[in-house]
Amino acid sequence: MDIAALNTKDSTDQDFMADVVEASNSQPVIVDFWAPWCGPCKQLGPVIERVVEGKKGAVKLVKINIDENPGYAGQLGVRSIPAVYAFDKGKPVDAFMGALPETQVRGFIDKLLTGTDSAQVIAEALAQAETASQAGDIGTAAQIYASVIQEDPDNVTAIAGLARCYLANGDKERASATLDMVPEAKKNDSGVKGVRMAIDMMADDAAPGEFDEALEAVTAAPDDHAKRFELAEKYAGATRYKDAIDHLLIILSAKLDWEEGKAKEKLLQVFEAAGPTDPATVEGRRRLGSLMFA
Repeated sequence: MDIAALNTKDSTDQDFMADVVEASNSQPVIVDFWAPWCGPCKQLGPVIERVVEGKKGAVKLVKINIDENPGYAGQLGVRSIPAVYAFDKGKPVDAFMGALPETQVRGFIDKLLTGTDSAQVIAEALAQAETASQAGDIGTAAQIYASVIQEDPDNVTAIAGLARCYLANGDKERASATLDMVPEAKKNDSGVKGVRMAIDMMADDAAPGEFDEALEAVTAAPDDHAKRFELAEKYAGATRYKDAIDHLLIILSAKLDWEEGKAKEKLLQVFEAAGPTDPATVEGRRRLGSLMFA
């Protein structure tokens, strides 16, 4: 899957309830049941992903490999693949079988979104908030997220986004209080977990000169991975995620399994804390993939 596919994800039977049923309460979710040996699946996959990504978050796509996850496919009566089901408000509302051409796939998704104007407006608002946040306009992003929450109090994307805005201003307490708004059933949402990781990772204000001292120690001993790891932790605690990622990748480029995977584990935690759409995460995942499959 293309790393730029922000509204497409692979899932499993174990995560089906969270990724499909619960997630469809925020916006419609399309489920693509497929298998690696299925030729028509390979034709349909890129088409449906392209159409979904073109909707800019108004609809999500979840892909289920039925060879590895036959449970929910069986419950839905899937007899042949590709099989595509649309979920809205926790229930399947439409479906089609086979590798349809792009015009028909687009029509299927447009039909799904018809009558969900409010959901589309919210999705567009969330996209605007994300754009503002990535551009560093935290105030605008926070206002948009707060407006979405007024309209949809259980919208976890908006709640997590507002919490991230508080974190960007160094306010851990208000970020934590904002996450208390998340409904119990959605506590394990990936966006919420990412913000909690960022809160847990965030350190108190660094002492004067602390970063300079740590950086000088690394500069003096560039092969001392332990010192570099400590510096990366300090950067992560200060929400300087790009700097943390850069130093952790230096360690991994020298020794991928350093300290039994300690650096890689920390790197994945930083990715989660920064969020999947943060440019530092996107670039960092690409660089990690290059190291792992070099």
